[in-house]
Amino acid sequence: MRVNKAVITAAAPDQNTIPLQRLVNRDGRETTALQLIIEETLSAGIEEICVVIRPGDLAAYEVASGDHLSLVKFVEQPEPLGYADAIYRAKDFVAGQPFLHLVGDHLHISGINQRCAEQLVRVASEFECSVSAVQPTRENKLPYFGIVAGTNVPRYEGLYEVSRVIEKPTPTLAEQELITAGLRSGHYLGFFGMHVLTPGAFESIEQVMDTIAKSGNGTKSRPSLSDALALLPARQRYLAYRIKGSRYNIGIQYGLLMAQLALSLSGRDRDQILTELLELVASRPGSGDDYSDSGSISDSDLTTPGKGIE
Repeated sequence: MRVNKAVITAAAPDQNTIPLQRLVNRDGRETTALQLIIEETLSAGIEEICVVIRPGDLAAYEVASGDHLSLVKFVEQPEPLGYADAIYRAKDFVAGQPFLHLVGDHLHISGINQRCAEQLVRVASEFECSVSAVQPTRENKLPYFGIVAGTNVPRYEGLYEVSRVIEKPTPTLAEQELITAGLRSGHYLGFFGMHVLTPGAFESIEQVMDTIAKSGNGTKSRPSLSDALALLPARQRYLAYRIKGSRYNIGIQYGLLMAQLALSLSGRDRDQILTELLELVASRPGSGDDYSDSGSISDSDLTTPGKGIE
């Protein structure tokens, strides 16, 4: 199974500006979160990219795409009808082919030489089915992620046959229905913000959307991708793969800061950043240190373009 298309969702009303945020990449160059996400897809051999956006955001997203603009097609989600609906807007772009999906509010940093998206696409291509990237997730993080339960695939470390999917479960529900053997106590397999989906996933999305429409509760309930993925095990083989890397949700408090630190500490200027962080901690207010010559960012730096914190 060859995966050469990717869909990035960035249309949620409270998240549509997140991919436009600026960061410094591993090489010390300023970029946007969107460019980092696009580069993640390209590492996996993706050739065509669709970004689902809100009406009115096109110009900003074209600028944020930078040098990758020629590879990107933009599709609008006319109304904020939920995550699954946003993916469904890319159905014509996908054109019956398997595709890589990334959310627009997560950045990913691999713990090995192979990038996260590349790891996932490799597994999906080998097993020729839908595969969701997952990461062991502590119980206190359950409100932020969809959670899966599954059984280990024999002779393949970190690969699971998915049996259940629940969006943002309570700790009680997770303990009752989402335990996966082999994980530490209080940990569950949480979505990584990255999936390879076969065209059959659209059938599950359509079913969820139809169910909500028939319930007459369409204005209050929005179809989630987790709801659609929960239907997959009954339709086709559906796996979850434990990625060797970390995800950073840049849409939560301090999320962008944590992602920037992780990028910096995995890049060429790691030693410099570590030194600055240690000096920052040592010179925290109340420590009694002399601030006259700390060697950290100076007042003049903060007024110089490209330096300081924006």
